[in-house]
Amino acid sequence: MGGAVSAGEDNDELIDNLKEAQYIRTELVEQAFRAIDRADYYLEEFKDSAYKDLAWKHGNIHLSAPCIYSEVMEALDLQPGLSFLNLGSGTGYLSSMVGLILGPFGVNHGVELHSDVIEYAKQKLDFFIKTSDSFDKFEFCEPSFVTGNCLEISPDCTQYDRVYCGAGVQKEHENYMKNLLKVGGILVMPLEEKLTKITRTGPSAWETKKILAVSFAPLIQPNHADSGKSRLVHLPPVAVRSLQDLARIAIRGTIKKIIHQETMRNGNGLKNPPRFKRRRVRRRRMETIVFLDKEVFASRISSPSDDNNNSEDIEEERHEEEETKPSELKPDPPVNFLREKVLSLPLPDPLKYYLLYYREK
Repeated sequence: MGGAVSAGEDNDELIDNLKEAQYIRTELVEQAFRAIDRADYYLEEFKDSAYKDLAWKHGNIHLSAPCIYSEVMEALDLQPGLSFLNLGSGTGYLSSMVGLILGPFGVNHGVELHSDVIEYAKQKLDFFIKTSDSFDKFEFCEPSFVTGNCLEISPDCTQYDRVYCGAGVQKEHENYMKNLLKVGGILVMPLEEKLTKITRTGPSAWETKKILAVSFAPLIQPNHADSGKSRLVHLPPVAVRSLQDLARIAIRGTIKKIIHQETMRNGNGLKNPPRFKRRRVRRRRMETIVFLDKEVFASRISSPSDDNNNSEDIEEERHEEEETKPSELKPDPPVNFLREKVLSLPLPDPLKYYLLYYREK
């Protein structure tokens, strides 16, 4: 058992390690990973393992290893306004990170087989919206989840710009998955024990790229023993935003621009407080196969440090520790400037709370 990257002490340190190992490579993906604390999706008694690069499973609840989610997010090439379908949406952790990138005019749908997991995902989504300051740093495309077998999606459903399947896809279902995509869309799924990226370049044209060796639990086949009939999964309709919603999005966007302009003039305010510099972890060059619970993947960790440089590294670490000693006090918690600005506006309280999505914090 082992992870592809070192365990972190908190979510930021986990993301630092994923960046160092080149699993996170773009700023958009990094921002989404930092905005949502992975531990929030664990049951309380298992949170000590949240920042390890390992998969976690408890009953029907399952989270893939962070390095797997990193590769998936990077491969999907997400952009604001796209439509996304998550097959086997689970806890909603991935769907919520995707929603931060899609923005208010995207589409974010998930299909999950187990109804108890759907309830768990809704609770976690509600907790994020009500309590996380990260929510106000983005315009969020809230995911919608439906219960059902993702192999029984209604044939008249809309096609999507991006599709991810979080279970092993058998070869006979490859075309079924491809047909969920629009032309120009990207599908990422475990296919024949490889995390695979498929781009639809035309009505009948595809480009395929193998990303990483993986082993996921296979998709569960539909069971029609009871009724003998297929139970079609009907995905949520693509709803048009109400005028009230559009006004809220526009007002929040305008306030953010004002805050940004004030920050540029004053040279402070919106910038996140600097994180403390961590001791650098030395690793020997290695290529390994990592076994996780129902997942296995090839580690690509490779570091230039070796035994010949140990003395230099030790001296550098000692110097870094001396530099950080005066700053070991915890920084002040970051200020939610959007919330403060909205609350200071000369508006009726119900309108202020509407602009803040009735959030608790």
